[in-house]
Amino acid sequence: MKKLLLALLVTVSVFTLSACDSKDEDLREVELSVFMSFPRFQDEFEEYFDLFEEKMLKEENIKVTINLEMPSSDTAQQLLQARLSSGDSPDIFTLHAIADIPDYYEAGHLADLSDAAFTETVYASVLEAVSIDNKVVALPLESLAWGYLYNKDIFDQYNLTPPTTLSEMETVVNTLNTNNVTAFELAFQESWIPQLMMALALGGMINSEETSFIDNMNAGTGSYGDIDEVFGILDLIMNNGTNRAFETGGAAGSADFANGKAAMWVQGPWMADSILEVNPDMNFGVAPLPVTDNANTTMINLSTSTSLAMSPDCKDKDVAIKLLNFILDEEHSNDLFSELKFNPLSTVHTYESLPWIDEAMTYVAAGKAYLEQGLPNGVTDETAVMLQEYYAGTKTKQEVIDAIDAVWRSTLD
Repeated sequence: MKKLLLALLVTVSVFTLSACDSKDEDLREVELSVFMSFPRFQDEFEEYFDLFEEKMLKEENIKVTINLEMPSSDTAQQLLQARLSSGDSPDIFTLHAIADIPDYYEAGHLADLSDAAFTETVYASVLEAVSIDNKVVALPLESLAWGYLYNKDIFDQYNLTPPTTLSEMETVVNTLNTNNVTAFELAFQESWIPQLMMALALGGMINSEETSFIDNMNAGTGSYGDIDEVFGILDLIMNNGTNRAFETGGAAGSADFANGKAAMWVQGPWMADSILEVNPDMNFGVAPLPVTDNANTTMINLSTSTSLAMSPDCKDKDVAIKLLNFILDEEHSNDLFSELKFNPLSTVHTYESLPWIDEAMTYVAAGKAYLEQGLPNGVTDETAVMLQEYYAGTKTKQEVIDAIDAVWRSTLD
């Protein structure tokens, strides 16, 4: 009897060890490198990726390790381009849907994601922005309707309303100055922030008064001198802003604006989370930036911006696509997008929209918006640097115009 029991125990032990060995042998280990230009959202994405890793291990016996890299927004594009050029592409990376997809696609850096499950839920108008040659090449993250941010409490205190023309904006600024209120937050330490002024001013002009501007520039016959009226609003902002602009970056700018140190900030609603972290009761709105005394140039920018692409060189494409699909997961995506304060962009999104998003969308509904157009690679970066120098007084208006023109012309060769 003892021999029989011993034999049974040995058999059970061997079976158990074999089962464990089999399970270990079936375990697949995958590492994914993810490059994102969202340092302000690092905690949120790390937590979300942890959920994905848990899900994959539990449901598919795949041990996924996500190596997340989040450089500053000011250097992310240059770092990514260097990685792509050297053949050291991340598996998944952020890019700007309008500005980057054409060049990255032509260079062969974007995998075809047309068959991914997320394409069935993304709104058609948003999906179009991440498509080229009838292929979906990225997953959209930010669908934006943006202008400048304004402190509603300060505006209400002085009976102000968002201006519709440059002259009206001058009146608003004068009223604020009279009451010792700084009109604009200036956070120019990071060059991408001041270039937002040009982005909005240019968008308003070329979608109303100067509709042939991009065609002329691409034909080599145009110049930023043709739209030099945009410097009117740039000068007004720069001359009526907070001090120490070059010592203030995005985080400090958010804190200043949240604490009421300025009434307006030419910055997008993507900074909402940073602002509300400082002042959860901050009452701010979004309005279109006036460019000229023609109210038709005062328009909201409607765009799909930061998106996620996959490298064709990714070794574990099946798992990378599962990660992209998980970004729009029906169960978890609402919490993520709501926490990030992004616009809904998929049928899986059922969370309540935010007040400043609703306000921006009223301009869209009234026909006071334009779809963002892409600029040649390098033009935005040059604009950013030139506007820093223009504010510092080391470049004149004409020198800024000449520098941006030169970069655009260089893309035509």
